Amino acid sequence: MFKWTFKSLFSQKATLFASSFGVASAFILVIFFSSVWQGEAEQIIAYPNKMEPDIWVMQKGVENLHMSMSFVWDWKAKLIEDMPEVKRVTPILYLNSVIVAKEKKLFGFVVGLLDKDDRAGPWELTQGRGIEGENEIVVPDVFRELASLELGDTIQLADRSFNIVAFSKGTYSSANPVFFVRLIDLEKLLSSFGTFSYLLVDSNEGVDNDRLVEKIKQKVSKVNALTHQAFVANDFALAKQMGVEIIFTMTLICSILAVLIIAYSSFALVSVQTGEIAILKALGVRSPLVFMSVIIQSLFMTMLAFLVASLFSLWVLPLIPELVPQITVRPTTSLLVSVGAIAFIVAALGAIFPAYKVLSIDPALVYKN
Repeated sequence: MFKWTFKSLFSQKATLFASSFGVASAFILVIFFSSVWQGEAEQIIAYPNKMEPDIWVMQKGVENLHMSMSFVWDWKAKLIEDMPEVKRVTPILYLNSVIVAKEKKLFGFVVGLLDKDDRAGPWELTQGRGIEGENEIVVPDVFRELASLELGDTIQLADRSFNIVAFSKGTYSSANPVFFVRLIDLEKLLSSFGTFSYLLVDSNEGVDNDRLVEKIKQKVSKVNALTHQAFVANDFALAKQMGVEIIFTMTLICSILAVLIIAYSSFALVSVQTGEIAILKALGVRSPLVFMSVIIQSLFMTMLAFLVASLFSLWVLPLIPELVPQITVRPTTSLLVSVGAIAFIVAALGAIFPAYKVLSIDPALVYKN
């Protein structure tokens, strides 16, 4: 029976490979969009993740960095720095704003840094130098390519112009490219003297950071404090949540498309083999075995499609950022496992109608013309 199953399956090679390719295309779309969103979510938290202080301190009620606004008085930073458990406090100003460069506009995030303090600045420069003077800015290297920028060009931030002195690596995402300026220049822009946005707190060796978090919240009024792991987790959860509905909709549409392709292909195979199935039934082969044959054919087509989609995600997707640098793609093992589970569901649903047709085939057809 199993020999007949695969013999009949490969007797219609065009149907088999065309159907598998169609289903693979649907799976590839799911993997692609999910991988892009995973990559963008990881890139959104690239800045806080690279900074990696032991504790983040911010305004009370704020729990993350992305799309947030926080103000903390400078004297509170001094109060925290004087705690015996604290090694260092690095303040930053943080602004969400529209960036204008030549003909390009984009929504970006601007980090204001203390003079001669690179603790919270860019972690790798591809060209240029660090910020030294007034109204200087470090720009993501990907944005340089998008806007055709060079060192010495100007960028408009609100009503002020900043001169580009360097390009940084790893600070671009389509959701939040990160730019760096002097803290004092950002203070003038915001008219927010005497306040910071976030405090990066490095604790002394051997300090229990969870206890230090509680101490900071108790000793310093109207601030929130989180360990680095909790802070980054909040940012990542927010980033992922922003794309949940889009990814779910795409997955649902592509899965329905895959089910329809499998159902049509399996039905086409059964229709061609109606006479053979009638002979099998007339020879005493029980209907459940024939039913299982259809299920196996459906499963084989779907798994072939999943294999093609998996190879695409492993070999082709990693090359996309080389061609389109503004896109970050991160295919993960858990994503492939999820798509594999969807593939089994697709195979089962796609086989329902063809299997029903198999059960309804009358063995008496063998005696008719």
